[in-house]
Amino acid sequence: MIKDKTQKIAVIGLGFVGLPLAMLLVSKGFRVTGVDVDEKKILSIKNGKSYIGDINDDLLGKALQSKSFTVTSNYDELGKVDVIIICVPTPLNHDQSPNLTYVRNAAESISTRLQDGQLVVLESSTYPGTTRDLVLPILEKSGKQVGKDFYLSYSPERVDPGNKQYEIENTPKVVGGITNQCSENTIKLYKQIYSEVVPVSSTEAAEFTKLLENTYRFVNISFMNEMAMICNEIGINIWEVIYAASTKPYGYHPFYPGPGISGHCIPVDPLYLQYIMEKKGLSSQFIHLSAQLNKEIVDFIVKRSFDIIGKDQPSIFIYGLTYKKDIGDIRDSRAIDIFNQLIERGAEVSYHDPFVPEVMINGIKQKSSPITAETISKQDLILILTDHTDIPSDLLAEHAKLIFDTRAVFKGDSLNKGNIKQLGNGLLV
Repeated sequence: MIKDKTQKIAVIGLGFVGLPLAMLLVSKGFRVTGVDVDEKKILSIKNGKSYIGDINDDLLGKALQSKSFTVTSNYDELGKVDVIIICVPTPLNHDQSPNLTYVRNAAESISTRLQDGQLVVLESSTYPGTTRDLVLPILEKSGKQVGKDFYLSYSPERVDPGNKQYEIENTPKVVGGITNQCSENTIKLYKQIYSEVVPVSSTEAAEFTKLLENTYRFVNISFMNEMAMICNEIGINIWEVIYAASTKPYGYHPFYPGPGISGHCIPVDPLYLQYIMEKKGLSSQFIHLSAQLNKEIVDFIVKRSFDIIGKDQPSIFIYGLTYKKDIGDIRDSRAIDIFNQLIERGAEVSYHDPFVPEVMINGIKQKSSPITAETISKQDLILILTDHTDIPSDLLAEHAKLIFDTRAVFKGDSLNKGNIKQLGNGLLV
């Protein structure tokens, strides 16, 4: 069935990971059923309207017209497929501990409908041991034996929204199974989907791989944020230093500071790792310090903004709320935290983001304001938090009184535009 692609595949969770994966599977010739408890998502898809930036309406419409893609909120459809891929959210609780409610619910829904020969693959980011210690016991309540009656593996999602160079298909796919047969079945399937499949020895190794990737970035970006704060105090331009250090052809890899580490993965996954370490009586000082620095950089930017302006109730115009450029995703965006804090400290704050037409701030709906010369010139400060490709840097440079640039939009030759000169860490006047 793998070779002739007659397998039916269900994808549970049609969010930023699940929907793009479903589209990839359809493009590879598989018949796909998307399952989600969110009726709004189901209705949107059925109407041919995508809510994911990387999936346009045309692609979604073609998948639906092909009859190879259907969506439902009815979990009974899981009993009619050969493969089930779980792509549900794994957020944090208020105490920063892992919230595996969605994973647990998905496993329970599968267990009562589990069929002989079915392959189940968990792709949601989680801590080592989740597949074996949480998902497996739930599935075994069906009375079926793993590796014989059904197969269970873990393969961490690797989705980078907005990345046109490394999309889902050409990003190597790590796979680890509960048994050797589980791994073999998953590898055979995934080789039909991905350009490269990377086998590891266990589900735990596959789970840890995802956490290592993002903890590596979490620690290094947090370190650079600390360096940016230090450079600000001693009057050195951090961007100049990073560029100079990057000319070294060995032993250095550049990371960049910014307005806090945002998004669902990088600031969340390290805390999943910290959780399982603490369960084992271990801890990571790197993760602890990085999490602390990720909070401090937000406070630093808010304080620095007020210090730059020099008055208590300034007007501040924020450019960019999304956690990375050219996407419409504000999940766990530190820009939202900065927006909140600026208002709480008495600033009059407005914003522009071409990907976020409106947003709730402190329970009040804020709408994206147009960028005009008149609007810019009236503001005490322009605060750049996201470096979207189409940012009107020339317009900002010509009309802004002050610009606090946290993303190095203005650097190199761009500093010669207008009457701009650079003062320390990302501050332009």
